[in-house]
Amino acid sequence: MTDTAKQGTTVKQEIDARGSACPGPLMELIRGIKAAGVGDAVAVLSSDPGSNKDIPDWVDKIGFELVSNEDLGGYHRFVVRKTR
Repeated sequence: MTDTAKQGTTVKQEIDARGSACPGPLMELIRGIKAAGVGDAVAVLSSDPGSNKDIPDWVDKIGFELVSNEDLGGYHRFVVRKTR
């Protein structure tokens, strides 16, 4: 699935982790990012409130780019670009 996120970023994969408890959404994102190529963006949907801290913290720690973090009412959509 490809779709265009904010800032003209093309999302190569979207992972629906809604309903998954922490650390499930982060682990799903990590799995998706590992399979992605450099420059690709992966989106993850999460209804777990812990993801609002865990995912941005992990992205910052690993050195990737958090393209967007959208509150979509009951869940968030994080778009992460693999930069290396």
